[in-house]
Amino acid sequence: MNQGNSFGNQVRLTLIGESHGRGVGAVMDGVPAGYPVDTRAVNDELGRRRPGQSSLTTTRKEPDTVDVLSGLFNDRTTGAPICMMVWNQDVDSSKYEKFKSIPRPGHADFPARIKYGGYNDYRGSGRFSGRITAGIVMAGAIASQIIRRTHEIRVCAHVRQVGDVRYEGDVDVRRARVQVESNSVRCYDQAIAVEMEHAIEFARKEDDSIGGIIECIVDNPPRGLGNPRFQGIDSNIASMMFSIGGVKGIEFGAGFKAAKMRGTMHNDPYGMDGNQNIVIRSNNAGGVLGGMTTGEQIIFRIAVKPTSSIGAPQSSVDIMTNEEVSLEYEGRHDPCIVPRAVPVVESAAWFVLLDALIESSLIPPVYRE
Repeated sequence: MNQGNSFGNQVRLTLIGESHGRGVGAVMDGVPAGYPVDTRAVNDELGRRRPGQSSLTTTRKEPDTVDVLSGLFNDRTTGAPICMMVWNQDVDSSKYEKFKSIPRPGHADFPARIKYGGYNDYRGSGRFSGRITAGIVMAGAIASQIIRRTHEIRVCAHVRQVGDVRYEGDVDVRRARVQVESNSVRCYDQAIAVEMEHAIEFARKEDDSIGGIIECIVDNPPRGLGNPRFQGIDSNIASMMFSIGGVKGIEFGAGFKAAKMRGTMHNDPYGMDGNQNIVIRSNNAGGVLGGMTTGEQIIFRIAVKPTSSIGAPQSSVDIMTNEEVSLEYEGRHDPCIVPRAVPVVESAAWFVLLDALIESSLIPPVYRE
C-alpha cells in the first residue's frame, strides 16, 4: 500500500528519515548505469539548503554531508538503487514534548496524530519537517548531473516575492545562479533583495513569520515531454512541488492572470523563423500544453505559506484534557522558509525532468563516453 513516501515512474524516489531521528535521506531506484556522479556537487547543493546560513534562518547547525550507502562505484552509477543519507547531529528534542498532546497551529500535528494513532515521531515535526527536503536535494543533484551529460537544459529558481515585496523584472537564466546566490533571500535583483530582508526581519521582531513566491524556470527543454491527463509534465511537477512542506499553490505561465485574459491575449501564436523552424511568439502557457512540453521555457511559480512555528501566542487544545490552551513556541525556526526552499524547488524540478526524459527514451540506459 502506498503510504505517500515515494514518487516517480521510471525513476522512483523514496524519502526516508525523521527530523530528530538518526538522519534523513533518499533512495533512487531506476537510475541508469554508468553515469559519472560528483558527490562534491551533491554536497554543494545540500549546502545551499543547509540551516544556519544567515541571520534570516534557523540557528540549527547541521553539516549535511552526503553519505552514499549504495548505487555508486568508482564514482559512477551502477544501476542499483542509490541510497544517500545525511546524519542528524544538532538535535534538541526537549522543546517538543508538549506538542505530543497540544497540536501546533499550522502544523500537521493533529491530522498526523489521527492518522497514525499517536505513534508518529512528533519531535521536530518528524516526517513532516522541512528537513526531509534534504532527500529531494540529494536526488535532484544526481538527476541534474545525469541530464547535463546529454542535454543543454538549465534549471534556475529565485524568490519572486516575500510578503508584499515583489520583483517584477525579467530573469536571465545564464546569470541567475550568480545573481540569486549573492544575497541571503535569493532574489534576482539586489535592491529588491534588501527590501525582502527588511520584511523578514520585521516579521521576526514581532515574533511572527512571512511567506512568499518562488519562480522556477526550465530553459531549453525538449518538445513533447510528458503525457495527457494524469501524467502530464505540469501535473507531475505540481505533485512534486506539493511534497515540499509549506507549498500552498502553483501556477504555470500566465497562471491565475489567465482568468482575466481573453483568448486573443492568452493564446501563444505560432510562426516561422529565418531558418524555417516553427517558433512560438509568446509563452503564456508556461511551456506546457496538454501536459506536454512545447519547447519553450517551462515557467512555474509556487506560493509558500508563512512559517507555522512562530513566537507569538496562539490558541490550541490539549488533547489529553480537552481544554483550550495558549501555546508559545520555543526552539529554532526560520521566520521565512522561502529562501531556503529555492534549491529544493530546483532539485524537485530536476528529478521530474529525469523521470520524463527516461520515459521518452532521451536518456540512454547505459552511459558510454
